[in-house]
Amino acid sequence: MTINEIAKLANVSKSTVSRVINNTGYVNEETRLRVEKVIKENNYSPSSLARGLSKNETNYIGVVIPEIDNEFFSEILSGINEKLDENDLTMICCDTNNNGKREQKVLQMLSQQRVKGLIITPAEEYQDKDVNSSLRLNLKKVNAPIVLLDRHFNNTQWDGVFYDNYNSSYAATEALIKAGHKKIGIITGDLSLQIARERYEGFKQALEDHQISLNKRYIYEGNFSVNKSYELSKAMFESGDIPDGILTSNNRTSIGFVKAAKDCNIRIGIDIGVIGIDHVEMLDILGYELSCATRNTKKMGKTALEILLERIANPNMGRKIIIVPYELHLKGSEKKQ
Repeated sequence: MTINEIAKLANVSKSTVSRVINNTGYVNEETRLRVEKVIKENNYSPSSLARGLSKNETNYIGVVIPEIDNEFFSEILSGINEKLDENDLTMICCDTNNNGKREQKVLQMLSQQRVKGLIITPAEEYQDKDVNSSLRLNLKKVNAPIVLLDRHFNNTQWDGVFYDNYNSSYAATEALIKAGHKKIGIITGDLSLQIARERYEGFKQALEDHQISLNKRYIYEGNFSVNKSYELSKAMFESGDIPDGILTSNNRTSIGFVKAAKDCNIRIGIDIGVIGIDHVEMLDILGYELSCATRNTKKMGKTALEILLERIANPNMGRKIIIVPYELHLKGSEKKQ
């Protein structure tokens, strides 16, 4: 059933039906009752998107994330969703799979949907000038307030909610040092991303401040994925040249490390100390209680939406940047017996 069909059945114009549905403009009472009767008899439900487009606005918030199957982003979405319900808004969630070209297509789609606002975790850092310009153009076409979440996008004036990557990594590394380790390594994230570089820099600074030399043999360059971390960890264990303690740079890196340790019969907290960035609930459930520096991810999502709603209500407010603090949870895995 379409609005045209409702108009024909009620013997009125399409615009009259539209005024009745949207409760705008004058419609005499007899005509209004006739249209409403036809709508009720035919169980007609107008498209919220079509209604929004007719007013040049919608109640949709676009959310663009790079890894929808990552527990971290699942919790972020949960936080956003709770706040959406409180404000009668609907989420359009898009996964880019860390692919810049896919992200460009997603932004083009969201511009057509006329979202009310956008929360985005960029797929890449976009250091290439032409690609950077292309992304900015597509973001501009969305024509809505923007909040960056978790990952930086340099030289912008957008609001953002980020994690204290440097200090969390520093604190995690210091915990390994205080556990008595001297040979300390790290499985990094994708160093083309600022968040990975910040975590690596925090790691290095903690070693330097405690007069522990940085051994390049124990720097394993990962990409924040389970598979890469597993591959690097397995090679490390099989080489026989194993550090006393190691820092894993995110939840997926921790999972890959634990899997490799299990396959190589390496006992965490006994043969090697480990501490990770981000909590992995599933590892706790399976009995691998990994020490970690983590954050309130659900709150990060809520905070991002709160700032976006503030920006929508007050476009001229000053730029807002929120740095979410880390929480250090030591469960014993950072030790080595």
